[in-house]
Amino acid sequence: MNDVIQCFIGYLRYEKNASPCTIREYRRDISQFLGFLTPPGEKPLPLAQVDHKIIREFVSSLYDQKLERSSIARKLAALRTFFKFCMREGLAKQNPARLVSSPKLPKRVPRVLSAEEMNAFLDNLASPPSRRTGSKKKNQKQREKEKLLLKRDRAILELLYGAGLRVSELTGLDVINIDTHGQMVRVLGKGRKERIVPYGDKAKQALENYGPVRDEILARSADPEHEAVFLNGQGRRLTTGAIRLLVKKYARLSNVNWDLHPHALRHAFATHLLADGADLRAIQELLGHVSLSTTQRYTQATVEQLVAIYDKSHPHA
Repeated sequence: MNDVIQCFIGYLRYEKNASPCTIREYRRDISQFLGFLTPPGEKPLPLAQVDHKIIREFVSSLYDQKLERSSIARKLAALRTFFKFCMREGLAKQNPARLVSSPKLPKRVPRVLSAEEMNAFLDNLASPPSRRTGSKKKNQKQREKEKLLLKRDRAILELLYGAGLRVSELTGLDVINIDTHGQMVRVLGKGRKERIVPYGDKAKQALENYGPVRDEILARSADPEHEAVFLNGQGRRLTTGAIRLLVKKYARLSNVNWDLHPHALRHAFATHLLADGADLRAIQELLGHVSLSTTQRYTQATVEQLVAIYDKSHPHA
């Protein structure tokens, strides 16, 4: 069974062009299912004997573990893809996971920052965090380092908002992916699909300010990743987890009382374009959405914001 899982991972990586995140999650999901099929001290149940009843038992066990419905739905999707692969390889005669319904997920409309909130947040990054918090304990060298990294962080935030990138797309950027003259960036999105996205003047200025900082990081690092755009202090490519912590740090330092995360900047990018009259199809292309229905969530977010403004402002609301 472990050999089958390894072949399945190869199929995801080389044939489906799945993202590293998808591969990692699917590997964990299928391994968890394998553990469910393997009673203590016994061999796992053969794939040919797995039917929809067993998968329903697996789903019930996930509910017993108090997992979110979205997580359960993803695990079912992983099983459907896995058994589809097994059928193709002649290891299973049917796809039992297709007979099990996914849990109904609530339609969540993302809470989107207004243009004023976003501008205030980004403009608040004009001074280093140590100065804004009034810290006197840090020495001059540490303050200078933070001042330099602030230029990197400003470029990260401006590009997340200015180009509507996913955090994985941003961390995967190489120097050759950025056309500074044309203010365009080539990103590798979900399913390894490439797209070209423009970015604005503020992102351009932030990237130009970050350039010398990046050169300094590369110069003092023993084994730097020269091709990566965004680097940590050791000259290695920044991770998605580091970007999430970075965004939350600046939200906290700005005394922002909403839960800010990298995807919130992507939400704001799409909603503000839509509010200013951009075509929904164009926004779909900029975001790299396969389905227009995914992009249409931002229409609902915009409508809800308009209703809230009406209820607050109109005398007869």
